[in-house]
Parts: sequence; C-alpha cells; structure tokens
Amino acid sequence: MLYDIKLIIDYAFEAPAAGARQILHAMPLSIEGRQRLITGDITIDPLPSYRSDRTDFFGNAVTELAFAEAHWNIVIASTSRVEVTGAAAPTGGSPDLAGLTQALAEIVDLGPVSPLHFLAASRYALPDAAIASWAAGHRSPGLATSDIVGNLGLALHHAMRFDAEATTVDTPAAEAFAARHGVCQDFTHIMIIALRSLGIPAGYVSGYLRTLPPPGQERLEGADAMHAWVKAWCGPQAGWVEYDPTNAVFAGTDHVVVGYGRDYADVAPVRGAMRIAGGQSSNQSVDVAPVDR
Repeated sequence: MLYDIKLIIDYAFEAPAAGARQILHAMPLSIEGRQRLITGDITIDPLPSYRSDRTDFFGNAVTELAFAEAHWNIVIASTSRVEVTGAAAPTGGSPDLAGLTQALAEIVDLGPVSPLHFLAASRYALPDAAIASWAAGHRSPGLATSDIVGNLGLALHHAMRFDAEATTVDTPAAEAFAARHGVCQDFTHIMIIALRSLGIPAGYVSGYLRTLPPPGQERLEGADAMHAWVKAWCGPQAGWVEYDPTNAVFAGTDHVVVGYGRDYADVAPVRGAMRIAGGQSSNQSVDVAPVDR
C-alpha cells in the first residue's frame, strides 16, 4: 500500500509564548520488510531560531526546536509518502512463557531493539495489581507467547470500550482499566502493563492508521488520527510482533509506524516546555490517503 500522509498540529496562545523548546516525533520510519519512507518533510511556522533533525536511541526520527522570540501560535506540518509492504503478525515459532524466560536470560545485547529494554516499568506503564491479575487469567501452560499476545489483546478489546472523551494524555492506565474505557493510548498502555506482568517484553508503537469511511460515503480529509498499538517480543524466531488492541488485529498494511518506545513518553508527537502566561488551545488533524499506482 502506498500512502500520502499529512499531519498538522497547531497551537494558539492567549499571550505571547517565549523560550519554547520542543521535541517532535512525526515522520514515519523506514523498516526493512515492513515499510519504506519515500519522501518526507516537516515545516514549522513561525520559523524556529534553532532546529535539529536527528535519530534517537530507538532509531526514531526526531526534530528538536527552540523559539527565542515571542510568538502567538505555532503550526507544525508533517508530510510524507510511505509504502507499506508487510505486516507485523507472528511468522516464526514462538516458545511458551518458560521458554521465553530462558531465551531472555541468554540475551546480552543492549542495542535499540533488545527486548531487555521493554521488561521494566516505565512512566506511563507502571505495574498494577488489577491488570496483572487480569492478565494472569489469559495465559495457559504450554501456550505459545505469540498466542498469548493475540489472546490477551483480543480479550482487552472486548473488556474495554473506546471513548474519546473518557481520558486525557495523563490519565493513569490503571484508572482507565478500572473504568473499562479509554482511547488507543489507554488500550496500549494497559496491554503493555499486562504483557510485562507475564514476563513478555512489550513496548509502545506510535503511528498512523488508515481508516475507511462507512459504505457509500466519501472519505473525509483529516478524519484520521495518530494511533497507538503494542509491540511484543515473542522469542528469537518470532521476534517482535505488533498488536492493535483498539481494533483487535495484528498490525497490517493499514498501520504506518512513526516510532517505537517503552511508552508514550518516548514517542509523543510533541513534547516540550515554554514560558507563557494564560491558556492555550491546540488542534491536530491527520490525513492518510491511499495513492493509486
């Protein structure tokens, strides 16, 4: 699948902001066997006084910004063309949990894709007894780790209700789980906590998802949104797989990866600080448009 993707994030301030520093994660990755970034560009209005484009530890594209002058608004626009050539469903043999534990004990690599980085608690994926107890009920002796990932993700999809108004970016995953509703970020963090409680390395995937309009209706530009799903390590042969608990599917050609991290904090679209008096408002729109070849 070939996509043209456009993300626009705009901020408006009640009073001039100054001294702003921000980090952006908005540009899709090139991943061997999965997706290819053909073209991409990020524009900022007003122009920042400092900009640096680099790659972070996990291999994500990062843009750092700084604004020395006072400004009333910021508009960030990311455009890209991406070809998605593969999925992230299990393809190789996957051990049971005992075999996975043994495999993890033999790993000494601490590089960016090492599963050892994705076992411990992180800022948005703190251990929770209720989630761990729930996860324990979805494992069976001898069951392959990849099957546990799929079964647990499907169970979470059925247990939770998607509600765009239920939570904010700072709502704890444990609170969203207790209420049994939330957005894709909540589904993802809950599943990460659940998998880690079973000893399965799990991380956060930030990206774009192509959405289809109801039958007979035209697709609306900007109707898509940034999305989140889970990556889980299922052993040396199966490696990393990706599961979308919000939609109860392994990630396929509708899923476009922007970044990988331990949780949302590692791959937030915009993160930073500024000096400001008064409030601010922000809007985000995403358009994922299939391209006819």
